Amino acid sequence: MSPVLLFSFVIGYFLVLLWVAWRTSRNSNNESFFIGNRNSNWMLVAFGMVGTSLSGVTFVSVPGTVGDFAGNSFKAFGYFQVVIGNWIGLMVIAFVLLPLYYRLNLVSIYNYLHSRFGNTAYKTGSLFFIISRTVGATARLYLVINVLHIFILKELGVPFALTTFIILVMILLYTFEGGVKTIVYTDTLQTSFMLLGLVVCIVYIIQHMGMSFGGVLQALDEKGYTRIFNTDFQSKGFFVKQIIGGMFIMIAMTGLDQEMMQKNISVKNLKDSQKNVLSFSVVMVVVNLLFLLLGGLLYLFILHNGAAYHDQQVMHNGVASAGHQLLLNGHNVIGDDLFPTLVLHYLPKAVSIIFIIALISALFPSADGALTALTSSFCIDLLDLKNKPGLGEQQKKRTRMMVHISFAILFLCCILFFKWIDNKSIINVILDLAGYTYGPLLGLFAFGIFTKRQLPDSWKITAICLLAPTSCYFISQHAAHWFGGFQIGIELLLINGILTFLGLLIISKKPVPTN
Repeated sequence: MSPVLLFSFVIGYFLVLLWVAWRTSRNSNNESFFIGNRNSNWMLVAFGMVGTSLSGVTFVSVPGTVGDFAGNSFKAFGYFQVVIGNWIGLMVIAFVLLPLYYRLNLVSIYNYLHSRFGNTAYKTGSLFFIISRTVGATARLYLVINVLHIFILKELGVPFALTTFIILVMILLYTFEGGVKTIVYTDTLQTSFMLLGLVVCIVYIIQHMGMSFGGVLQALDEKGYTRIFNTDFQSKGFFVKQIIGGMFIMIAMTGLDQEMMQKNISVKNLKDSQKNVLSFSVVMVVVNLLFLLLGGLLYLFILHNGAAYHDQQVMHNGVASAGHQLLLNGHNVIGDDLFPTLVLHYLPKAVSIIFIIALISALFPSADGALTALTSSFCIDLLDLKNKPGLGEQQKKRTRMMVHISFAILFLCCILFFKWIDNKSIINVILDLAGYTYGPLLGLFAFGIFTKRQLPDSWKITAICLLAPTSCYFISQHAAHWFGGFQIGIELLLINGILTFLGLLIISKKPVPTN
């Protein structure tokens, strides 16, 4: 399909976003940018959160996990183990964290750490959020930008770095003024297109193969694609690890994440915010099941059309292991390459266009919210912009805009780094990185919520939050040797949080009794 035609749809879609941004950002101010004036509609926030949390990683990477290849911790429908844990984590967010945030009337959720432990814990928590969200958001962005580059802009002679720059400028343009007030609406629009693309692809492939829905499920079962639970205790994909890890991943990456909570606390009251999370939890489970179903369908489709596995030696984390290539007419269609290659090379033009629009819709929510939240956290938590004496509204706005542009430049550098390492399953990379970067946040919040002990307002807090992930990396690298082949998977986040909690416990003291 003509890359010029596909790119014209990208531009057209972006112009629609600009129009929405213009409509929603009129008369906006810093309060609109940071928390949407606490006037967001809970139904719009809930629906838009689907696009933000799923992003391009779910859209491209989750269908690919159904296959068998080196570095894939899931295989078949194994990723649904994580989704079960995610659902449990959302219940914790709705009934433990949200009441806390609303009771304290927070703009930045890391203000809780300030009120509980003092300035050092507050700054440390904010810094770890900035690191975590920057790494996670740019990994998600890289995946989708790489697809757009390979299938559209590369054929027009545009380098990857310039492709990334163009996309980031687009995102900057429509988030520059309105912030949260704008992205609540743009995320709703983008989630709609993403889900439309998902449904269209599923329906087309089922019809093209001439099968009923029941026949599809039977064929998937015969191939072993519908298996969910992994009972191998030593495997990274062991179901207990995946469910517990998925729960804490959701608590950390959503409940302790300023980007996700920024939208939730922009809702008028706690009750509506809880409705938002509970509604989102149901949609999240259904949509992930559909993406896994799509993955199974895609593998059935390509095997039906002559694709074949070829064994090869693959390097993963510096270790050689047996892996597979799945080749279809010379294209390797394993992992993250599966969905885009099939849709853009082997399906009708109309489906390709819908896919590109859906892919862009998956791209922008993972970037616009991240840029806005990082800007908010840096300005509020590290610069204390809201309370700066002597700074007028316009001066604060100029500072906020400079921070916004600076994060866009940082995004550019990180995406180029991910292009350099070129991993075939970015969802595994994101979950691994989350285990290291969100662990200290989990430990800090858990210590504050579940104990009454006090911490010294000193460098010791930051040192422990740095030491815990460093120790986790050392443990992860040697676990198989130390524990008879046992592999640490996404439960790494929990281990990291526990180490942080224990370190804080060591330096803490009993609360001073009040008369």
